[in-house]
Amino acid sequence: MAFLADALKRVKPSATITITQKARDLKAQGRDVISLSVGEPDFDTPQNIKDAAIDAIRRGETKYPPVSGIVPLREAIAAKFKRENGLDYKPSQTIVCTGGKQVLYNAFVATLNPGDEVLIPSPYWVSYPDMVLLCGGEPTFVETRLENNFKLQAADLDRAITPKTKWLILNSPSNPTGAAYTYDELKALTDVLMKHKHVWILTDDMYEHLTFGDFKFFTPAQIEPNLIDRTLTMNGVSKAYAMTGWRIGYAAGPDLLMKAMDMVQGQQTSGASTISQWASVEALNGPQDFIAQSRKVFEGRRDLVVSMLNQAKFIKCPVPEGAFYVYPSIADAIGKKAPSGKVIATDEDFVTELLESEGVAAVHGTAFGSGPNFRISYATSNELLEKACAKIQQFCASLR
Repeated sequence: MAFLADALKRVKPSATITITQKARDLKAQGRDVISLSVGEPDFDTPQNIKDAAIDAIRRGETKYPPVSGIVPLREAIAAKFKRENGLDYKPSQTIVCTGGKQVLYNAFVATLNPGDEVLIPSPYWVSYPDMVLLCGGEPTFVETRLENNFKLQAADLDRAITPKTKWLILNSPSNPTGAAYTYDELKALTDVLMKHKHVWILTDDMYEHLTFGDFKFFTPAQIEPNLIDRTLTMNGVSKAYAMTGWRIGYAAGPDLLMKAMDMVQGQQTSGASTISQWASVEALNGPQDFIAQSRKVFEGRRDLVVSMLNQAKFIKCPVPEGAFYVYPSIADAIGKKAPSGKVIATDEDFVTELLESEGVAAVHGTAFGSGPNFRISYATSNELLEKACAKIQQFCASLR
């Protein structure tokens, strides 16, 4: 009798974590490796947030918290949604989780039955489909195209919806492409969703504060208030405040869903770390100048990387509106031969040869459901980005 659950056969390890570990292993062997595979700001958490955590420890805020989060943080989340997104949520309609992944997992455990479909625009963050599979649902992919800057089109969404569709996941700005939806682009999608009243929307706004130029961020329930009763609006402190290791994600939604998610979390992890929660209160309520400063740095890095990659042979790199990723096409490199003698048959071959020959770690596009592309995270210093992009140019020039 097999010991492990059959559900594990349906999922695979995270490709981003796998590539990052491979880069670490090569570094441990003494290789000079630049890792552009991990989606994590390279800045330190702002001092006022760290001080708030230390103050919480000194006050003795070290006991079990309520399952859905401490009251001051749930109030801060409701205030944030009102202040920045024009959304009216009561604190009781919010939940605090151990990272954004737990928000997703709670929602899927609470709502998915066998055969329920979850629409996922492709390319997608690697964890979405595997979470759906673990929770008994069926991920259904809707392709996006380079010519539309990898944004879901209303007609494609309309065609993809079936009677079995339970959720649409919408991630803007996107991991892995950095694409972000304008008001009009989102309005076209919400118009479709208004016609299909059985479909719920899970909007992953984790990169909300990382948009560039004069781009203005919107979230679906803000554009179409009639969707608020079937929308789960998710966010977190990880990316905006450089708090990845604090592990705090949060969301807001209708009472029925939030009570169900609270019940799931109560039998899973219970409440998130109290110290991290008090730090997050300060993040949401305190000074916000860190966001503007880091956004400016990321915008400069984006421009550097896009420019250098578009100077590389065989690469076409669109300009993303947000996040800290680029998702260049390497269609013209397929079929070429690397200096090792290996023929580049897939984008996975491309990133493997790039890592082996030049010591640059990136993630292949097919891991995100769409290729031949690769993803680069530019959440690292300009010096390393310049060096890495020069190595990518060198590698592409060596292909025959």
